[in-house]
Amino acid sequence: ASKDFVPHNLEVQVPGRVFLVTGGNSGTGKATALEIAKRDKQLLTHVSTEPHVHLVCRDQAGAEDARGEIIRESGNQNIFLHIVDLSDPKKIWKFVENFKQEHKLHVLINNAGCMVNKRELTEDGLEKNFATNTLVNTRSVYILTTGLIPVPEKEHDPRVITVSSGGMLVQKLNTDDLHFDGTMVYAQNKRQQVVLMERWAQGHPAIHFSSMHPGWADTPGVRQAMPGFHARFRDRLRSETQGTDPVLWLALSSAAAAQPSSRFFQDRKPVSTHLSLTRMSSSPAEEEKLIEILEQPAQTFK
Repeated sequence: ASKDFVPHNLEVQVPGRVFLVTGGNSGTGKATALEIAKRDKQLLTHVSTEPHVHLVCRDQAGAEDARGEIIRESGNQNIFLHIVDLSDPKKIWKFVENFKQEHKLHVLINNAGCMVNKRELTEDGLEKNFATNTLVNTRSVYILTTGLIPVPEKEHDPRVITVSSGGMLVQKLNTDDLHFDGTMVYAQNKRQQVVLMERWAQGHPAIHFSSMHPGWADTPGVRQAMPGFHARFRDRLRSETQGTDPVLWLALSSAAAAQPSSRFFQDRKPVSTHLSLTRMSSSPAEEEKLIEILEQPAQTFK
């Protein structure tokens, strides 16, 4: 796919822009944060105006190691760490309120997510896959994005990007409780996230919303959640750096911003959110039901 890429699309400087990356302590999240942090600009006054990168992570030790590595490799000191359990709605709301008071934001990258292969509940009784991938943080999608939208909406060229998965192509939107299967629930979560991005794009035209499939990359998440898949295809998986290309293109390039909002991308190209010859489209009523299901518990924990 890269043979069709325009190289200078990512040869950009982003002085003073503020990025927030969830799940930025490992895998493609850390690689994305590192590549953004490298893009700085020294003005004639020799004042550095590097981008500011905020990492939202759950594990403090791993996050601190990642922050240190990003600073060393990029030379950018403006890397900020926020320790937040993205499966806990109350902690998400607290983080959102604090962030809105203290920071600007130009680009939100919903990267964090999980796949569990047994049914697990959070302390609030929410199914863990649903809580992390949809209700709370599709690498933050509902509460985090809803809460933070007013911040980038005030800025120039604001963007929200959600890292989805091609696995969602095999799932029709389903707002009912699913017979538990980790892989199927993960794919359904990703379908729900794409629907949310489409809905937000309609309601907030000042922001460029997009979702994307990074391709199958050799990341800690894939190795842990899909060991059989990883063992079988590891020689054909993308590297973490290759997996970051679509999200970096969406976050940084003017070519991406020129695309209509709400699109789903793969390898820098907008692609259909449904397989051909399948009946995977959702009705407005089904999408509205998803919003209602998300909104009620989200407000309960606010």
